[in-house]
Amino acid sequence: MSFPVTNTNAPSQDRLKRDFSSLLIALNHFHPLSKAAAEYISEIISPVSFKKGNLILKAGDLCDRVYFIKKGMIRGFITEGGTEITTWITAENEMATSISSLDSREPNEENMQAIEDSDTLVITYTDLENLYLKFPEFNIVSRKILQRYYKDAEQRAYIVRLTNSDTKYCHFLKRYGHLANRAPLKYIASFLGITTETLSRARKKILIQHGGNKCADTN
Repeated sequence: MSFPVTNTNAPSQDRLKRDFSSLLIALNHFHPLSKAAAEYISEIISPVSFKKGNLILKAGDLCDRVYFIKKGMIRGFITEGGTEITTWITAENEMATSISSLDSREPNEENMQAIEDSDTLVITYTDLENLYLKFPEFNIVSRKILQRYYKDAEQRAYIVRLTNSDTKYCHFLKRYGHLANRAPLKYIASFLGITTETLSRARKKILIQHGGNKCADTN
């Protein structure tokens, strides 16, 4: 695994508690955790920071970590014929990992990269498996997280199969509007399967027709 990272050195207990609180809120959103489970998670998480442009995971490596994004933005991408193709983009209060590699224990096919300076909380595969065994309620949390991210994957697959660039971008705004003015246009365009010039035209048309980063109901 490629790790050009900056580790948070010897964080204080107060700092770690502040770091941990946002993760705990996110997990409890899916299913309530016991105090014992919360305390165990606080013991096994590690704060890790990445500089903009750092590769968090390289294609061909085994993924053995799950990242919770406290601050920053991360994308997944593949390379074909020397061209990078962005497959997903996510930011604060979301998880980032390679589910297929984590589950199968086989090499990952995607790269994972910080596209902003990013602060994350990390749980290793081994600690995650122990968490499942020690605290049955966390299996419910994990199932609901997987359901949520499977839904997200369906939505991404739907967007990229649309043929009209304006419609593609409208669906992107509906699902990922919080990233529209934050993620680099080249990554959004790559994610949508269009050129940056086509994306710029679609953004301009929507701005003129609708007065901002929103569209009519796309259904």
